[in-house]
Amino acid sequence: MRGGGRAAIALAAFAALAATAAGAGDARPPAPSTLKLREIARFHQPTYVAQAPGEPHTIYVVEQRGRVIAVRKGRKLGRPFLDLTGRVRFGPEEQTSEEAGMYSIAFDPRYAETGRFFVFYTGPRGNNFVDQFRRRGSKAVRAARESRRAVLKIRHPFADSHNGGQLQFGPDGNLWISSGDGGCCGDIHDQARTLGTRLGKLLRIDPRMHRGGFRAPVGNPLLGRSGDDAVYAWGLRNPWRFSFDRLSGNLAIADVGDNKHAREEIDYLDPGAAAGVNFGWPEYEGFSRDDPSRPGQGPLVMPISQYRHSDRRCAITGGYVVRDPALPQLWGRYLYADFCGGRIRSLAPPALVDGLPPPVPVADDRDEGVFHRYLSSFGEGLGGQIYVASLAGPVFRLEARGG
Repeated sequence: MRGGGRAAIALAAFAALAATAAGAGDARPPAPSTLKLREIARFHQPTYVAQAPGEPHTIYVVEQRGRVIAVRKGRKLGRPFLDLTGRVRFGPEEQTSEEAGMYSIAFDPRYAETGRFFVFYTGPRGNNFVDQFRRRGSKAVRAARESRRAVLKIRHPFADSHNGGQLQFGPDGNLWISSGDGGCCGDIHDQARTLGTRLGKLLRIDPRMHRGGFRAPVGNPLLGRSGDDAVYAWGLRNPWRFSFDRLSGNLAIADVGDNKHAREEIDYLDPGAAAGVNFGWPEYEGFSRDDPSRPGQGPLVMPISQYRHSDRRCAITGGYVVRDPALPQLWGRYLYADFCGGRIRSLAPPALVDGLPPPVPVADDRDEGVFHRYLSSFGEGLGGQIYVASLAGPVFRLEARGG
């Protein structure tokens, strides 16, 4: 889930991190801020937060072990919305790294009518799966487990790390999926730039098939060519989180970096311009060319920002461009954090040229003075509300201080 090969950030190291965090670099109190984190509820290792169209008073929290818990009007419901703990591969008893588990959930934009949603998780044999489910009845806050339909499988034979993990419906109405390069050091199995595999990629599919499966939408660059039809862009190492700006539609990807090269990066571009682009890995990481012997196919897109590892920063957790009217101080800024450091930061995305970023890094990047350990994910509500999940258990809403 995080950057494989780094014990400090692998989720398998969570217990050790918790035990040793006192006195670690970013464990000091945050600087004064105009923002605050208001706790909503606590969960067992939450990895994602989402809302379903038509349900403004309910949030859904994904737990790593394979459950989705609903919180309605601030009250955590007792029975899980969905429980896949018998299918999700997780935990040392199965001899896996704890980078495995359930990563995210995405609700059909017409969920109020269809009751259809999708989950992304590690399942049998360590492969990654996207499955479709339906709500049980028109009003129930509960899924019908028997409604499961297999949508997409990502073979993951090399390691338990670098799974990617994000599902998002894009402005085009299709389902977008991020996948990691399969794990270990420097993409030694050469997956991210190989077009016949789904590893190290951004995938785009139409999953709304009655019996499961998917269609590759028109515009996918490998449709009718050599390669995998689901692939939309490539050259990614471990894109744990990506998102779309709900106002502009632009795509932001936070790609977790390698221990050797020690750079975390943020990519930002128009999703239409992303078709067939190469984000650089393993030839590039961040702005640096590290392995010229392995160039990728297609036009190279450089990131808008990178940062180097330190004792406080080692694995990026990507967020959203803020469009919450209650957070005017963040309007239009992209939020992100670091799993090891815990500080929430924001940057101002650049103006795009023909859908692509300029070849210079963003200068307007600031610490927002808000801190919590082990930030595993951000989430976005129907009205642009920003939620924050910590692997330590709590889920918060980001609010203006004094609001």
